[in-house]
Amino acid sequence: MIIKRVVAKKIYNSRREDTIKVFVKSDKGTSEASVPAGASVGKHEVMAFPKEGVNSSVDLINKNLSNELKGFEFNEFNDLKKIEIHWNIEKEGGNSLLALELALLKNLGPLWKVLNKDAKQVPRPVGNCIGGGMHIKKEGVLDIQEFLLLSLTASSFNDAVSANERAYNLIRKQLRKLDPKFNYEMTDEGAWAPNITNIQALDLLKKVVNKVSDEFGFKLRIGVDVAASSFFDGKNYVYKNPAQKLSPKEHFDFISNIIEKYNLLYVEDPFHEEDFKSFAKLTKKYGKKCMIVGDDLTTTNLVRLKKAIKEKAINAIILKPNQIGSLLEFDKVVKLAKEKKLHCIVSHRSGDTLDTSISHLAVAYGAPLLKCGIYGKEREIKLQEVKKIEKQIKNSWLLLF
Repeated sequence: MIIKRVVAKKIYNSRREDTIKVFVKSDKGTSEASVPAGASVGKHEVMAFPKEGVNSSVDLINKNLSNELKGFEFNEFNDLKKIEIHWNIEKEGGNSLLALELALLKNLGPLWKVLNKDAKQVPRPVGNCIGGGMHIKKEGVLDIQEFLLLSLTASSFNDAVSANERAYNLIRKQLRKLDPKFNYEMTDEGAWAPNITNIQALDLLKKVVNKVSDEFGFKLRIGVDVAASSFFDGKNYVYKNPAQKLSPKEHFDFISNIIEKYNLLYVEDPFHEEDFKSFAKLTKKYGKKCMIVGDDLTTTNLVRLKKAIKEKAINAIILKPNQIGSLLEFDKVVKLAKEKKLHCIVSHRSGDTLDTSISHLAVAYGAPLLKCGIYGKEREIKLQEVKKIEKQIKNSWLLLF
């Protein structure tokens, strides 16, 4: 295709924060892409935008790159190399580059087909059901950031989504019994945000997933995103609900106990983002039956991933394109993770947009899981996109455990 015009504009994400949308017009048509932002951000993530803010990135594209790219021939993924030579991520941020790259690729056709026309499976959804942590500004919320639902035995993506939705609605009906003041508050990701303890949340989830599993005929499981860096003070893990300080050893024991008691399938960021040793110890202990997932630990960063692999710290990894800000780097990370047989989870961010690129990326790279929430238009549009793709391809689901 021949690029005719590139235009950027400032938009709001789901938290009403500034982000960017990029439009690409070519001889093939017009495409667009926008990028999200996280609230719980790993310190090794690339800068989203320059210090001057989103307007600086918009101006960079509209006043500089737009002219440079006019008449440019773009035909395949590797042509992104010619785009990235114009970009200094450390200075200009990664979100604008990512939006531009996604918009360019979409102009070539459906993103998953452009990246992998021979894709043979769609993922299964990981849904955020109950939450707290950095995803809501409210006193007395849960310290563990996300209590998640997922199934590896649902015969289709659609069935797995329906099971998550059923559990989500049953949870809502039960929360007033645990928190009489609960008024259906939600986190940034559309998860219920009651004032209860971690154990109360897990007990309720255990009861509900058993009921839903019986109804649907396949096993619905529980996961957690601890986001432990958000309440680690440098020495201890400081819980507010209930108030307690746990040493690293006590915290390890706590995580081990809930894995065993609640048969957790998925545990994300159980320790702070520099504690590779504790990750490795937990993976050695539970890695054959539970995903020990790196997010803040790895930040979709090739150097961090290589360290995690060397130390055998994880058996699963969160993949967020805007953590690294480059689809070329994202591609390297995913391919290495798959080579080392890590379970790949393509993930949204809490400050999301209506862009559905991650749905396509999960399909194109054969990721077994897509983490994109349960409720809210920014989440639901991604789920609907996978449902559409599922109808187009021969779905050969691969069990993980």
